[in-house]
Amino acid sequence: MREFGELCPAPPHWDLDWGRVREAFPWVRDLAGVEQDPVHHAEGDVETHTRMACEALADLPAWRARPVEDRVRLFAAVLLHDAAKPLCTRGEEGGRITAHGHSRRGELMARRLLWESADPRPRSQEDRVAAVEWREHVAALVRHHQVPFWALERPDLRHIAFRVSLVARNDDLVLLATADILGRRCGDASEVLENVGLYGEYCEEQRCLDRPRAFPSDHARFWFFRKADRDPDYAAYDDTRMTVTVMSGLPGAGKDTWVERNRPGVPVVGLDALRAELGVRPTDDQRPVADAAHERAREHLRAGRSFVWNATNVSRSMRDRCVDLAAAYGARVEIVSVEAPPRVLRARLDRRESPVPATAVERLVRRWECPDPTEAHRLTRWVTA
Repeated sequence: MREFGELCPAPPHWDLDWGRVREAFPWVRDLAGVEQDPVHHAEGDVETHTRMACEALADLPAWRARPVEDRVRLFAAVLLHDAAKPLCTRGEEGGRITAHGHSRRGELMARRLLWESADPRPRSQEDRVAAVEWREHVAALVRHHQVPFWALERPDLRHIAFRVSLVARNDDLVLLATADILGRRCGDASEVLENVGLYGEYCEEQRCLDRPRAFPSDHARFWFFRKADRDPDYAAYDDTRMTVTVMSGLPGAGKDTWVERNRPGVPVVGLDALRAELGVRPTDDQRPVADAAHERAREHLRAGRSFVWNATNVSRSMRDRCVDLAAAYGARVEIVSVEAPPRVLRARLDRRESPVPATAVERLVRRWECPDPTEAHRLTRWVTA
């Protein structure tokens, strides 16, 4: 984060030193020479577009009026918004160049880059959590940076706008999208900028432009994001009768320690324990372990017992299986996201009696999606050092 602050354009001149940016970030240099669709990007390669978008951001009065912390965060998002294009760019029949999926891949890439470059020095728990939330804010903006272009055509617009308001800010997304378009040379720029403005107006009407969308309760928010056409202002009756704590975190992050300290005496469905019980190695087919975990979970749910579901659960699809089952039995869901810096993670794994292979950890890091408030009644973040 410190490097972004040092490189971010600042008053009185608001100059962008692109040479220093290229020197600081290898992934920016990787954008050079990556072709783009000339219809929407006549300005040239991805690096040229990214530089022009950063310059456009620095010229926006609305961005200059923001506090310095907001300006740096948005500058980081603009720098990273197309960082995954080298991985996604393809030439198609007819000479067209596409980069399908670069927003989704960009979120994963931004999370990893910011996680690996975070300040490793010990700080307070509050500071460490704040750094994670800063990172997730940027990653969410990268994930959704194209949404305002065509948002009014999407049937799920309300869910998207509300989600962005909870994981980032929609007024940030509007500024990012504006800089993205102004950093291009394309024929439909004015039309797309109008769409971006309309998206901002829509968010203002929905009370989620510069703040998180408010819900009557955690239970109302939870079910809004799980049921189509749900009224966000409906004060759903909370009929939950137990709590399922779903752990999420890379191997070595500190999940077991968190459970021991914070849920003493609560039953635990743990995949590591089940692997040992079933004699399944981490490199074997994991489906028998997952099936056994779900059966153990059903036993607790049928009995109305609160319990902890302790597994890596690094992707949203993995967590959704746990949350879906818990919700079907009327459980209140808490997700606990546990993290550690890369060097701490690796040191812990190397000290284990049965070290986790680096290749296995790498596979998990590549698909790591940090939990967000739309997934559960409550989200708790914990960062070990």
